[in-house]
Amino acid sequence: MEKRVVIFLVLSLAVILGYDLLLKQLGLLPAPSETVQDLPLETTTTPSGGSDSPSPSAGDRTASSANAETSPRHPSSEQAQVTEQTVVIETDVIRVGLQARGGVISSWELKHHHTAAPEQKPVQLVHQGAKFKEPLSLSAADTTADKILREGLHAIDTDFTTLDSTHPVGHATLRFRDSASGLMVSKRLTFHQGSYLVDVAVTVEGLTGAYDIVLGTNFGIVEWGDGFIGLIGSASMVDGKVEKETPDKEKEIERKGAVQWVALQDKYFISVLMPQNANAAWAKKEEVDKLVSAGVRMPPVGAGATTSLQLYAGPKEYDTLRSLNVGLEETIDFGWFIFGSWSVVKAVAKPIFYVLRYINEYTHNYGVTIILLTMGIKLLFVPLQFKSYKSMKQMQMIQPKVLGLQEKFKDDRDKLNKELIKLYRDHKVNPVGGCLPMVLQMPVFVALFNILYMTIDLRQAPFFGWITDLSVQDPYYVLPIIMGVTMVIQQKITPTTMDPTQAKVMLVLPVFMTFLFVNFPAGLVLYWLTNNMLTIGQQVLTDRLYANRPFIIEPSK
Repeated sequence: MEKRVVIFLVLSLAVILGYDLLLKQLGLLPAPSETVQDLPLETTTTPSGGSDSPSPSAGDRTASSANAETSPRHPSSEQAQVTEQTVVIETDVIRVGLQARGGVISSWELKHHHTAAPEQKPVQLVHQGAKFKEPLSLSAADTTADKILREGLHAIDTDFTTLDSTHPVGHATLRFRDSASGLMVSKRLTFHQGSYLVDVAVTVEGLTGAYDIVLGTNFGIVEWGDGFIGLIGSASMVDGKVEKETPDKEKEIERKGAVQWVALQDKYFISVLMPQNANAAWAKKEEVDKLVSAGVRMPPVGAGATTSLQLYAGPKEYDTLRSLNVGLEETIDFGWFIFGSWSVVKAVAKPIFYVLRYINEYTHNYGVTIILLTMGIKLLFVPLQFKSYKSMKQMQMIQPKVLGLQEKFKDDRDKLNKELIKLYRDHKVNPVGGCLPMVLQMPVFVALFNILYMTIDLRQAPFFGWITDLSVQDPYYVLPIIMGVTMVIQQKITPTTMDPTQAKVMLVLPVFMTFLFVNFPAGLVLYWLTNNMLTIGQQVLTDRLYANRPFIIEPSK
């Protein structure tokens, strides 16, 4: 009897619990009521703008509904209404993403510049990778305030989505307020049609010390690529002096004074902050290799005071940078030569650069332009080339006498030098006459080398056939190989005073130059190849013209 009672109780309990569970699984029981405090915060409201804010039109982009993420500190009622979002706005030249978290720029695409084939996507200037400093983020020395600035959610208001000729100017405002700390930030961005330049006004309240406006990490550096010419990384102009240097790892470079601008750059692109009243510019190498951050340090300001600055992020187009009138065109180093920058090379490069672009206005093909420009420069130096040829011919004619003196006075170096000087003087021969014209031409060659290697004008500029981009190497190495062959021919037909053994050793030079130029841009190789072919033609023509008119050297009396 007791056994039956136990079985009955167990079965009864199982039926009661199982029935309730079954109803829940079938959805026949109502869900338990939730208190207001337990409900997730979902809002679509956007904080109203101040007196300086433009009134959004019906088609304006405003904050979209999403799961709200509050400040890591105690959220205020305003902060609870702001949602995590990214707003995308466009002009005719850029597509920009504005991120609510931190009130920063999360994306900056250049519509008219694309990556290499086969992808050919718009160039992205914002570093997409590990979490580092983002463009227009604010940083404070106080760790608590710094965290609030970095993680606070901003409300984003815009009065446009796309700029065109009917709407040439647009505004975007990012606002944030933390009631617990009293910290308030407002960033107002003014975009212009057809321009990479953005006017920025930053207002900060509740922050006592100085603060940084951060340009970002690698913002504007598309390809780090260990550049052969120029500097990849940070640059700044403080007190009217331009400095281009990338800091060592984990070491910050700070330049105090009147800051005209601070920039991050690569070979073809650049991002720049141009503040009105910053008192220092800084750059810091991040822990990860080939990542550098930069920004400007702002002095403490009164409550509600606004800091004005300009942001440029785009291509390193010479005329565009020069039009800003702050010396940004100096980031294109036309004067580079071996271990530094020479003013004489820069002075020669700029006129040649203007001529290059002038010719291209008619040819519309930079490959043809390079050939025509090289021909023009070659014609200018014909008199110097002839003097060099004449001097080398004269040296070649007295070479037997030189060898005789070297053999006769091989054990007396001083006597040999005196006799050689007497020999050159008696025959009116200048031993450096063959090299001097080449030295005079060197600034021109180096300047043209810099122009073809560094300027964005040749980026993705086609020539013909397989040469679709003169700024990258020849994919099939045709131009470098032909260039190497022309160097061999040039050596064979050029007068020389070297003995046969030395001449054979010099044949290694074309091989070395060929391997060196394999990795050079096709436009640069085309210039060198054209110059070699013109030199060969000039040499052949000179030999024929003076074949029956040998240079007669008469000893002076």
